[in-house]
Amino acid sequence: MTEPLRILVVEDEPLIAMVLEDYIESLGHELAGTADSVDTALALISDGAFDVAILDVHLRGGEPSWPVADALVAAEKPFLLATGGHVEPPPPQHDGAPVLTKPFTMEGLRSGLGGITAAA
Repeated sequence: MTEPLRILVVEDEPLIAMVLEDYIESLGHELAGTADSVDTALALISDGAFDVAILDVHLRGGEPSWPVADALVAAEKPFLLATGGHVEPPPPQHDGAPVLTKPFTMEGLRSGLGGITAAA
């Protein structure tokens, strides 16, 4: 991974989003935007001004983010599923998506980003 990535963060917890932003910048990448709901994320995906996304599995009030994952696949944008542990398994079409496990570490983010960009 030699070129900086523009990364979209879909996360409803502001402190977690801030930690991710710090890690993203420390790794030499750029925050392309943040979304805390499915609707906001879908609007940012339609703009397409990012390279990869980090997608929290559950958003506000337990809202599942699978419509966002579907839109990312349709837009051919790689993504990491961010979770502290699934209560229920992801839908079959996202079962193989790479996972970034909470609590996040900079090395975990580096590794996750390296994995999805190498596969792209």
